[in-house]
Amino acid sequence: MSADVAGTERLHVERADGYAVLTLDDPARRNALSIELAAELVEAMAVLEATPSVRAVVVTGAPPAFCAGADLAQLQAADEEGLRSIYAGFERMATSRLLTVAAVNGPAVGAGMNMALACDVRLAGERASFDTRFLALGLHPGGGHSWMLRRAVPYGTAAALLLGGEPVRGPDAARLGLAYRCVPDDELLAAARRFVAVAAAAPAELVARVKATLSAAPGGDYRSALEHELAEQLWSVGEPYFAEQVAALRRRISSGP
Repeated sequence: MSADVAGTERLHVERADGYAVLTLDDPARRNALSIELAAELVEAMAVLEATPSVRAVVVTGAPPAFCAGADLAQLQAADEEGLRSIYAGFERMATSRLLTVAAVNGPAVGAGMNMALACDVRLAGERASFDTRFLALGLHPGGGHSWMLRRAVPYGTAAALLLGGEPVRGPDAARLGLAYRCVPDDELLAAARRFVAVAAAAPAELVARVKATLSAAPGGDYRSALEHELAEQLWSVGEPYFAEQVAALRRRISSGP
């Protein structure tokens, strides 16, 4: 894949100002996550992360689905290496230094729900559906599904989703905290683009450091968090971007309403 992050038959890549939109683009198969698509996602993310102008990534699916889960034929035939190859697509989202936003525009099933959970933020369209599906298939959750689900919602909600197996639609997903916000379907991608605008305009290193601090936050106590943030804030105070933003704010204040 070139430095321009060329798309493939299964993955459409759009570069914008400070961010990229990745569209899973295999609608005939409801954007099922195959080993091949997972590899393409890994490659696309590697190129985007190596591109200094990219701070954020929006992930969505070509209608009518976000991602209908793992390719069933590959899943059924998979050994450990095969499962890890499928996991690699959403694992790359979970470990990225970029801000990742899932614009869930339809069913996100099994591994497709993992793809959404692996992102930092989930925005849901009204037709979105979050469906664990593992138990109904006679399959134990995989790819860190249980861990990601528990980070997103309380235990009782996670148990209801995973053991009860009832799909959750977009409005209820927002109510439960599974999605940050639910918006009308025809506004979803525009909402995702607006959402990443602040991060897309900020320095890449600042975005990465804030994300790393947030990811580590649940693991310590307040005092250790304070000391860590002290060091990081001192670093940011000395960066040119902070001085530029303060100067711009002062100009706006001085110019009046």
